[in-house]
Amino acid sequence: MAERMLRFISLPPQMPEKRPAAERARDFHEIYADYLEQKAAEQASRCSQCGVPFCQVHCPLSNNIPDWLKLTAEGRLEEAYELSQSTNNMPEICGRICPQDRLCEGNCVIEQSGHGTVTIGSVEKYLSDTAWERGWVKPLKPRRTLAQSVGVVGAGPAGLAAAEELRRIGYKVTVYDRHDRAGGLLIYGIPNFKLEKDVVARRVKRLEDGGVVFKLGFDVGRDASLADLRNQHDAVYIATGVYKPREIEAPGVGLKCVVPALDYLIASNKTGLGDKVAEFESGMLNAKDKNVAVIGGGDTAMDCVRTAMRQGATSVACIYRRDRDNMPGSLREVANAEEEGVRFEWLTLPKSFLGKKNVEGVRIVRMRLGMADASGRKTPEEIKDSDFTLDCDLAIKALGFDAEDLRTLFNAPDLKMSRWGTVDADAKTHMTSMDGVFAGGDIVRGASLVVWAIRDGRDAAAAMHKYLAAKAARLREAAE
Repeated sequence: MAERMLRFISLPPQMPEKRPAAERARDFHEIYADYLEQKAAEQASRCSQCGVPFCQVHCPLSNNIPDWLKLTAEGRLEEAYELSQSTNNMPEICGRICPQDRLCEGNCVIEQSGHGTVTIGSVEKYLSDTAWERGWVKPLKPRRTLAQSVGVVGAGPAGLAAAEELRRIGYKVTVYDRHDRAGGLLIYGIPNFKLEKDVVARRVKRLEDGGVVFKLGFDVGRDASLADLRNQHDAVYIATGVYKPREIEAPGVGLKCVVPALDYLIASNKTGLGDKVAEFESGMLNAKDKNVAVIGGGDTAMDCVRTAMRQGATSVACIYRRDRDNMPGSLREVANAEEEGVRFEWLTLPKSFLGKKNVEGVRIVRMRLGMADASGRKTPEEIKDSDFTLDCDLAIKALGFDAEDLRTLFNAPDLKMSRWGTVDADAKTHMTSMDGVFAGGDIVRGASLVVWAIRDGRDAAAAMHKYLAAKAARLREAAE
């Protein structure tokens, strides 16, 4: 092992080649090239194979990262992929969009010792893409055929992960989603330059080929109530995600072209998929030739600013009330945005939106960081008489998302909600207040990461299998 591994002293970290900023800011293709096999093996060989792998500890899926890095370094790529996918239903997606700098790579032991992290995410992406190219991704085949059926509400990462796990066991699985394509925010929320849509589509097709039924354009509450689905299936899993945008309380927020981030991203992604979007074509949700201001500092804000650059914006500014060190988004994404020409207005807060009918500017006040709050983050405080105006033809609100009122939408008065408006589900069983109805992903934990949604989907599927097996046993006993 010593010959193939522990090479972090002699080999520096090296990400895959990144396309020049001026070139990539003109299109929506992914910005990183693929590793060559030799380069992937070299970078994997930098792993220290430490006794306590903090990369694995800080991965929500507990991916066995040191072992598949070792297999990659040894050239045993198919085995490495098999190990990678054994704990992750979408490794090629996580390899692209996980904030590794805050999770596995950020907690890498050699990163902490000053040698630079192992490029875990890029190796994971390389392994999975190679597996698809070489035919190592096996068709989804149920272990056996079971009489029981499951309904999954939501075709995002939590729903897709649960659907795969349940179908693999042998349950009949039907996935319901309000959109016309499966994938949730993987399709409509995340831009192509981070996740090209054919990567998602091939995962969905694998599920379809394996017998998972998708009913798209299906709105629970309009086309059927939650009770209706409960009567049709032996169990139901709610994985709708959270889509309700958080609002800014400021004068002028109702002006035209002050828009929610998700509306803007969905319009862009649909246009990229070849759909006609009236608000995009009218310019309402199109940044071309506009001065754009994005309010927020999370990953959604980074998606918006980088999308605006690619649409041909005249200027793009990100307004965030804290500084770089205290922003919630990936610092790697911030660096990419800066390279592509985005201007960051750190420690600023919008006070009002200016204009008569359309937004024409944002009045901004400068901030400083004061005492830490209960979460440990320093509280922003306004600096007196520091106001200034930023020219703006399109303002995008990227302040995060809250849960929709599913109790009302689903016509389910017995569905218990938390004080945050999310679905209240048992942390161990994933069961809601309604027998046989389970929930997970963002609709339970609040807006979070794709990797956590996959974890929730896998855990819920295991809990649902236990519930359904016990239910089937009781029916057999009653029949005897």
